[in-house]
Amino acid sequence: MITVDINNNGDFTSIQEAINSLKNTSKGVTIFIKNGVYKERVEILKDNVSLIGESRDGVIITESYYANEILEDGIKRGTFRSYTFMVNANNFHATNITFKNEAGFGKMVGQAVAVYAEGDKITFKNCAMYGHQDTLFTGPLPKAEREVGGFTGPTMDAERRIVHQLYDDCYIEGEVDFIFGSAVCYFNRCTLYALDRNEKINSYYTAPSTYEESKYGYVFNKCILTGNCPKHTVSLSRPWRIYAKAVFIDCEYSDQVIEEGFCDWNKPESHETVNYFEYNGHGPGFTPSKRAAFSKQLNNLEVQAYTKEKVLGPDFN
Repeated sequence: MITVDINNNGDFTSIQEAINSLKNTSKGVTIFIKNGVYKERVEILKDNVSLIGESRDGVIITESYYANEILEDGIKRGTFRSYTFMVNANNFHATNITFKNEAGFGKMVGQAVAVYAEGDKITFKNCAMYGHQDTLFTGPLPKAEREVGGFTGPTMDAERRIVHQLYDDCYIEGEVDFIFGSAVCYFNRCTLYALDRNEKINSYYTAPSTYEESKYGYVFNKCILTGNCPKHTVSLSRPWRIYAKAVFIDCEYSDQVIEEGFCDWNKPESHETVNYFEYNGHGPGFTPSKRAAFSKQLNNLEVQAYTKEKVLGPDFN
């Protein structure tokens, strides 16, 4: 095991330096991170790496890159180069770590990604992710960009494949589309916290771009959807691409959730293609009789298709 300690009581004082030191990770490598604020961009490009923090609130990885930042070549950084932490690898695990992008509100800085997660069998357990617009990107990207250069970033030319990710007991905070992407993800007992930006629709918890051929997209199990927004100003989801899938099972909704639950992002064609489902919701924001007509309440039989094992696959570990 490699130890990182910002106070120089370990093998490295920088997380990225510890990662750069890795030679062969085929048998798995664990990096233990002691409490401290690590102001650095961290990138993991090798499979089978695990990061374990001493404590979630004590280990903080933070930076403040943002989409509207003008780079030396005169163009904007863009969404997909704004991340604080990126993993582009398979079989990655993070435990007890806080990830932050502290660039600020999206109105001022645009998108600012805290975690860029691309790869299969990725797990975040007891982690926290803080940002504003586009906090957590669950890659891969959609299959086609809508404007030239829109996907400029580290995986713009990567294979578009179906991958699986688990978020267990995590806290995720943001405003616009703050969980977005094409991965199949299971969110178990997570808290999603929406930030007020003083708009008619303040926030969108999710913006999936699920691939048409994928049976699953985002599944939220026993999650809490809350925040600091006024009543009825937050949408559960809107489709980044028209085959978006987001299923909410046994979730608790604060009253800031809009009565319709979901938005169509001015894409009426998505009404026939999205899978926006709920089951056994509760709390003041659960108003099933007023939900959007293109959403659905699952019955006791239908919900059985959305267990963690079925969503992530039997070989997920």
